[in-house]
This record gives sequence, structure tokens and C-alpha cells, in this order.
Amino acid sequence: MPIDSALQPLALWGGIECTVNRVGNCYQDQLLRNGHHHRSDDLIQIAELGLKTLRYPVLWERTASERIDQPDWRWADERLGMLQQLQIRPIVGLVHHGCGPRYATFTGSNFEQQLPRYARQVAERYPWVDAFTPVNEPLTTARFSGLNGHWFPHKTNDRAFVEILLRQCKATVLSMQQIRQVRSDAQLIQTDDLGQVHSTLQLSGQAEWENHRRWLTWDLLCGQVTEQHPLWDYFRWVGIDQKDLAFFSDNPSPPSLIGVNHYITSERYLDEQLWSYPAHLWGGNGRHRYVDTEVVRAAPERRIGLSGLLKQTWERYGIPIAVTEAHLGCTVDEQMRWLLDVWQQTEEVRKVGVDVRAVTAWALLGSYDWHCLLTRQEGHYEPGAFDVQSGHLQTTPLANLIQRLATGQNPGALVPPGLGWWQTVAQVC
Repeated sequence: MPIDSALQPLALWGGIECTVNRVGNCYQDQLLRNGHHHRSDDLIQIAELGLKTLRYPVLWERTASERIDQPDWRWADERLGMLQQLQIRPIVGLVHHGCGPRYATFTGSNFEQQLPRYARQVAERYPWVDAFTPVNEPLTTARFSGLNGHWFPHKTNDRAFVEILLRQCKATVLSMQQIRQVRSDAQLIQTDDLGQVHSTLQLSGQAEWENHRRWLTWDLLCGQVTEQHPLWDYFRWVGIDQKDLAFFSDNPSPPSLIGVNHYITSERYLDEQLWSYPAHLWGGNGRHRYVDTEVVRAAPERRIGLSGLLKQTWERYGIPIAVTEAHLGCTVDEQMRWLLDVWQQTEEVRKVGVDVRAVTAWALLGSYDWHCLLTRQEGHYEPGAFDVQSGHLQTTPLANLIQRLATGQNPGALVPPGLGWWQTVAQVC
């Protein structure tokens, strides 16, 4: 059925890449690397884009890095105060691809015990804030930290992956309980990366399993991981006690808004024909050897795109959605085509009844070293709406597109003519 006409037009939000992740014993901080930590005036230039909602960090590892009872609020006080003056609504993030500070990492139960304490502190200090993301992308973080070994604690097994995922999701439930004791109407904006896995016929079983796995963050929070869930036996196989799973069905905390983060690399393709790919891409699952690569490059005709994923999300949960990250690491012309493509796909699915509220222009200040998943510090920079390499903000043409979309203007001829490379590849095939 069509979306209620009383709903507001599609909104454009903004976001700042703010990851604090740990590799070995080193914490990496994007806000230090992009300079935003030292530049409060960035917020004035962001406000000039016309944005009224901003995903913004008040990160645990930065604010209470040494002890939970010794937070340093000076930076957060200044920045949230400015956002309030600028009449920009923050969606406050507490952990962004982090593992927690050294005294409470997600390798132990301190994580889910201490993060809710910090969440309550934030809610009490800023009672006017009404939207939170306690943990950004729990599933992605669990994969990178517990299954792929990229980030601390650099594990590569199913048990570590599941334990990290469950700890992050349990901490989210408990954090929202604490926040809502301070502000009962506080919203949970729960983000995670969403794609779809495609494969050759031989690997269809692996693809099916991964396509169940991609929903786990939201399934857990919605209390849907019961004995009927397709991955229940997997959880039990890796050694998770039934009572640890029952916590989620006993304490459902469905998101107020599902935040879909989607990148050109989010849709994957599994292919056992190793000879077609360089050796560094070869991997497997213990039964089959195969490559896990981007569907847009290996089998672009199979890609369903953001519109298809938004429809799947709405059909599965019936909860309002926002695209909470839209970014492409490429030339500025392609970045503009990508953002407009995301915007147009979102507008199209709204016409058929999918309740999508917003698209988020992510990485407004660009990002460092995501080309290697933040495993190394190589100084590889991708600009966003602004280029910060000079030490101050310089607008890029993408900023003009963001401003038009944010203020309800037609982008007109602002976007360069022609298709994006991801669209031309699909046409050729």
C-alpha cells in the first residue's frame, strides 16, 4: 500500500566517519586523522549544507578512555552544544567499530556491563538528545574482529564471532534500557551493513547461510532468534548457551528505525573457479575453496541493488528504514552519481509502500585507510563533501548536490551526465 501522505518528504541526513577501532594494541581514531577533533567550526560549514540531522559521535573510547567514572565531557559539551544552537538533531553514536576501552573490551562481560553505564551518563548529560546508536554495525564489527581477524582481538573462528556479536547486541539492549529511564521516548537507530550474497550453484548452500547471517543484528534485537530461526542450530553448535539466546527473545528491543548501510561492495559473489582470480582472494569454508568478491565486478547481472534490499528489509520487519550511510570511494563525479542513484532508488521504493525516511550522505569529511579496512595506517584518503587534506575544509562538488537534496531542490544538471561505472558494467553484461 502507498506510504501515508502525511509522512514527510525523503530527508537527507549527514554523517562523519568517526571510527575508533583497535588493531593490536593501537587504537585508531578517524576524528584525529581527519582533524575534526580540533575544528569545531566544521559544524558551521556542515550546517550551511542545509542538513537538519547528523549522525554524530560521543564515543565511549574517547570520552571515558581510562575509567567509566572519570569521563571527560569537554569535547562533547562543546560539539553537542553547537549542534543544538545550529538546530541540527544529532543521532548520537557511542561505539563505532570499536571494541570498548581497554578496561572493558568486548572480549569479556565488562563490555555489556559498562557500556550501559556510559549510555546513561550520556543521556543524563544531554537530556535533549532523543536518538542513539549505542553500537554501530555490530555484525560487521563481529565479522572483522572475530571471524576475519582484521581488528582486535584478531580471532578467526565462529565462537569468537558469535560471542562478539551477542555482546554488542546485549550491550545495545541494556544501553537503551538505561537511556529510556532518562528519556522514555529515546529512539534506537540501529545500523548495519546490508548486502546480499550470490554464488555459483556449487556454493549455493554457503550463500544461503550468509544470507541468513546478514540479518542477525536486527533479528536479535527484535527477539526473533528462537528455536525456529534458521541459525539457531548454528549458535548452539558453536557452544552458545540457550539462556544467552533467550535474553533477546525475553528482552526484545526492536529499532525505532532500521539503519541500512550499503556500499557498492556490500553485495558479494562466491565462486569456486579460483583460476579466474588472483591468489590473494582465495579462501574457503573448510569444505570448499572459493573466492568471495564483489558481485558488481564478477557477476553484475545478478546485483539486486539498494532498492531490492530496502524492499527485503521492509517485508522482513515492517519497521521504518533510513539509509544511514551512502558513500563511494571514487572520483567526485562518480560520488555524485552514486548519491543521486541511492536517492532515486529510495524515492522509487517509497512509491510502492516501503517506509524509508532518509538517506545519509556519509563521510562528509572523507575517510582514511578504509581501502585496507583500517588494518594499516597508509594515509590513503577519500574526500567526501569536504576535502580536509589541507587542514581545513574545502568544499567539493558533492557538497553542492548534498545542499540541493537537503533543502528540497531539484539537482537539475548538477550531476555529471552519464551512468556510474557500476551501471555501465551491468549494461555490458
